[in-house]
Order: sequence, then C-alpha cells, then structure tokens
Amino acid sequence: MTTHEVFNQVPPLVGHDVADDPALLDGLFREGGGWAAEAVHELGRLAGTEQAREWGRLANEHPPVLRTHDRYGHRVDEVEFHPAWHELMRVAVGHGLHARAWTERSGAHVARAAKFHVWRVDAGHGCPISMTYAAVPALRHAPELARQYEPLLTSGTYDFGLRPPAEKQGILAGMSMTEKQGGSDVRANTTRAVPRPDGTYLLTGHKWFTSAPMCDVFLVLAQAPEGLTCFLLPRVLPDGTRNALRLQRLKDKLGNRSNASAEVEYEDAVAWRVGDEGRGVRTIIEMVNMTRLDCVISAAAGMREGLVQATHHAAHRQVFGRYLIDQPLMRNVLADLAVESEAATVLMLRLAGATDRGETAFKRLALAVGKYWVCKRWPAHAAEALECLGGNGYVEDSGMPRLFRESPLNSIWEGSGNVAALDVLRAMVKEPETVEAFFTEVGLAAGADARLDAAVAEVKDSLTDVATLELRARRIVERLALVLQGSLLVRHGHPAVADVFCASRLSGDWGRAFGTLPPGADFAAIVERARPKIG
Repeated sequence: MTTHEVFNQVPPLVGHDVADDPALLDGLFREGGGWAAEAVHELGRLAGTEQAREWGRLANEHPPVLRTHDRYGHRVDEVEFHPAWHELMRVAVGHGLHARAWTERSGAHVARAAKFHVWRVDAGHGCPISMTYAAVPALRHAPELARQYEPLLTSGTYDFGLRPPAEKQGILAGMSMTEKQGGSDVRANTTRAVPRPDGTYLLTGHKWFTSAPMCDVFLVLAQAPEGLTCFLLPRVLPDGTRNALRLQRLKDKLGNRSNASAEVEYEDAVAWRVGDEGRGVRTIIEMVNMTRLDCVISAAAGMREGLVQATHHAAHRQVFGRYLIDQPLMRNVLADLAVESEAATVLMLRLAGATDRGETAFKRLALAVGKYWVCKRWPAHAAEALECLGGNGYVEDSGMPRLFRESPLNSIWEGSGNVAALDVLRAMVKEPETVEAFFTEVGLAAGADARLDAAVAEVKDSLTDVATLELRARRIVERLALVLQGSLLVRHGHPAVADVFCASRLSGDWGRAFGTLPPGADFAAIVERARPKIG
C-alpha cells in the first residue's frame, strides 16, 4: 500500500440524465408539456455528459473580456468569449430555450421551462437566453417591429457577431433599465430620448447595469417628451454602421462570471419606440415578468443541482463504517433539501402552465410570490448542499462554490426581495381579482390536509390588518408562497414529500436549519427520489 492510493472518494457525477427527476417529469405532463418529454430527456442526457460540464467550467474559468478599441484606436465595443460559451449558447438556442416557445404548440412554455431547468451546466449564458425569451411579448406592443424581429428572435440558429439584424440567421435580445441614481426606481432614469422626423429617437444617457451587452437588440427605458418610454435599440443599424452604444466597463461580479454585464453609455443612439410614450414601465414589465419566471426556474434548477450533488456524494462516501446516505442525521438533511427542491419545482411548473393557459390574474400574484420565496430559499439550500460534501464541497473542482456564488443572483435580478414583496401588496390592493384567483388555486386542495387548511385560514386572517401590511410584507409573502407550494404538493406531489412539507413548513414542526425534519417522516422514499441514476 502506498501513501498515494486513492480510496473512499466519490466518482464523478457524469453519464446521467439530468431530466430523470420525478417532480419535473410529473409536472411536465400535468401542465401540458408532455409532448416534449423526449426532447427534455435528450437535453438532460447532454447536460449530464462530461463535455457539457467542461463547457460550463471553461466558460467561468475564462470570463468575457471587453475590447473597447481596435489596434488603431477605433471604437469597437466588442466582448470576447471563450469558445465554451458559444457551445453552450448553440445548444440553448438549438433546443429552443430562448424565444421559440412563442411560436410552438400549447404547452410550449412548460416544455421550455423544463428544458431551461435541466440545462443547468452554466447559469451565465442563461441570461441572454432568458432575455430573448422575455422580449417577445413586450416587443408585440409595436406590431411592425415585432413582424420584423420576432422571426429572428425565435430562430433556432445561434449567429454571433455584430452585423445588422436583417443579415443574421438569428438574434438575441437584452434589456437595459437600471441607472446608477435609481436602481429599482426606474422612473428616476435620466436617459433622454429626442424624437426625430423619421419616427426614430436619439437616446443619450448612462445605463448602470446592462447584462449580455453583446446582444443584437435591447429594450431600453428613456425619458421621452411624454414621459418614461420603452425603445428598441439595435447594436448595428440597418445600414451596417454601429449604433452609438459605448461599453464603458464590465462588472466584476460575485457570480454569473461567464456572462458579461456592462455599464453602457448612449451618445445619440438611434432607437425605435415600443408602445406609447409615457407607458414605458407598463410596456417593459411584460419582459420583466417573463424574466422573473426564469428567476424562479433557475433557482429551482440550482436547488435540484445542489441536491443531486449532495445525494450522489452521500451515496458513495463512507464515514464511521457506513455510507453517509445511510446515517440518520444525514438522511434528515438530504430529505429536507429534497422537500425544498420539489416544492420549488412544482411551483415553477405551475407558473409556466399559467403562462401557457393565459391565467393572467393567478400569475400576476403567484409569480411575484414565487419570485420572492424560491429565490430567497436558494442561497440557504446551496450552502447546506455544499456542506454535505464537507471540505470536498468547498474546493472549486467540485463545482459547488460556483453554484453557491450563483445562488444570491436570482433574488436580486428583476427586483430584489423588498421590491417583489411590495409588488405583491400592490397587486393585492390594485387588482383584487388576483387575490381571488390565488386563493381559488390554493382552495383546490381544501380538505386534503388539516395543516394546510389551518395555514390558509391563518394567512387570510393576516391580510385583514391593513395598517401594518407594508411592515409585514415579507412575512405575508412567505406564508402565501408556503400555502401555494403546500397546496400543489398535497394535490400532485409524492405523499411523503407533501406530508413532510405540511408538517415542517406549515405546522412548524421544524428547526431553523435544514436537517430538522420531525421523526416519522419517510426519509427513504424522499431521498431515493433525489438520487441521480448513472449509467
């Protein structure tokens, strides 16, 4: 025996179908996307390969680089990416993770959500994919622009490079709202838009956070004569000249490092109006709502990834003469992580189904609730999953540090926690039909579990104290999210998962950390559902 003999180490988690997830597949069929099951499995098998994992690693190890000028001093404002980034993008676009759902059959948004969920080898490239998906409904406020650009946005071809959109086989869309003085208060934006006789506008201003600045077109907010307005701004103009869009620097971010996020200045950049002047927020909110859905999907996908890594490690690592997965306390932790993951998955698929079926009132409230809660839960979930791997999870080679760094992002993007919570209150006050639709959905599980019924009654009662609603906004939204997840699990989830969820999250038989589920839970059934099947 030599000192360098390696044993009791966990084999690489490759060669499995990432889509082999009971909660995901059940929801795919239940919400109307079952016709895409084989396509979801195809992408899931690719996501489980060593090659795909390597693309994700390389795209993050070699982040994008900004080239503002060429060797002669001319402004070029280009972003260079590692070839692995382009491979990830080709797969995502080729499998329709971007805007293709807007052109496909019923259930396409559910199918697309499932694909977006399984293709989780790198979070960064999901940003331009998500924004391209979300741009379509907002762009339809300008029918002529939609007729021109929608076929390119929904194309299955990834065509990278700065050329006029009409000369490309497919294009990507971004979004540019945030300015340094306003942040989430986009109405404080100072970028100005001056109309021209030909119907275009000239935009001048500084955008503080523009993700994926290499996209072909952007939806931008700027102050027109009649107020804040939405515009379509291309990187390259129809005559082939580059628009006056200057990339000042790329942000040095905590995570999401494979994706470029830039500060951008417009110097009389040419743009076309989308929607009416002064109605910019109402126009672009359609894009924001779709990217919020993707925040929920991404957080649910991140939870599933952490859970799978944790169960895989525990199934192969021996401590004190037993595999970790067979030790009672570790089984409690893994089961708790699994319950949280399944609750997030069932909710994100229900929201995608609401998109397909046009359930506007339900989605208006439930999406804001889900965005707040699922995205809030991911960082704690990621930290616990990492800890299941011990010191091995703390080193970069495991992939868990990258997952952990990604976990706070979705709670910040498209409205941080307070913004999402206050948006829920705004919907409840201004659109009371959303409250009715929400509790109608939750009420479909009435009588199935007394703990759920009690929690629903409690949260309804909490809404009567109008004077303190804003102060209690986070607590209210948390309870709304839990009763919605509980109702979905009681109706559609595995009985063991639903029972533990109601006991812990709704009845309070739970601690303040993962791994504090009550005795008597069917840990074996819950954990077994989470184990990846290799080979």
